[in-house]
Amino acid sequence: MALYSEKVMDHFRNPRNVGVIENADGVGEVGNPVCGDIMKIYLKIENDIITDVKFETFGCGSAIASSSMATELIKGKPLSEALTLTNKAVTEALDGLPAHKLHCSVLAEEAIKSAVKDYYDKNGIEYDKSQFPEENSCDHCCKV
Repeated sequence: MALYSEKVMDHFRNPRNVGVIENADGVGEVGNPVCGDIMKIYLKIENDIITDVKFETFGCGSAIASSSMATELIKGKPLSEALTLTNKAVTEALDGLPAHKLHCSVLAEEAIKSAVKDYYDKNGIEYDKSQFPEENSCDHCCKV
């Protein structure tokens, strides 16, 4: 059995939504240089809908594939739906990740939530703080 699914390899070799959105409505960055994986997500939002999403990821193939898939899963969706995206959904959409790479899907989930939180903060929108991870927690993969 191959270590990575065809979907993981496709999103690694041909990542979707790579880049930067100038004047993004929300930007989220998570990760830790000690882990080697850093993700930055940019959101463009109109009428509570994610109209565009881009990412920059410094990390392994699983991190790039997780970022790519996560952006595909939230593009065109309401913010409320983006906030329900889980690392499990990202992993399932990629047809699985090796156990030692599951933290990459967690980073993708956290980067999206961080970008939504940034949008809420910039626009004075109240939110339930329990929906968002602690800033730069990275506890799932980096015990430093």
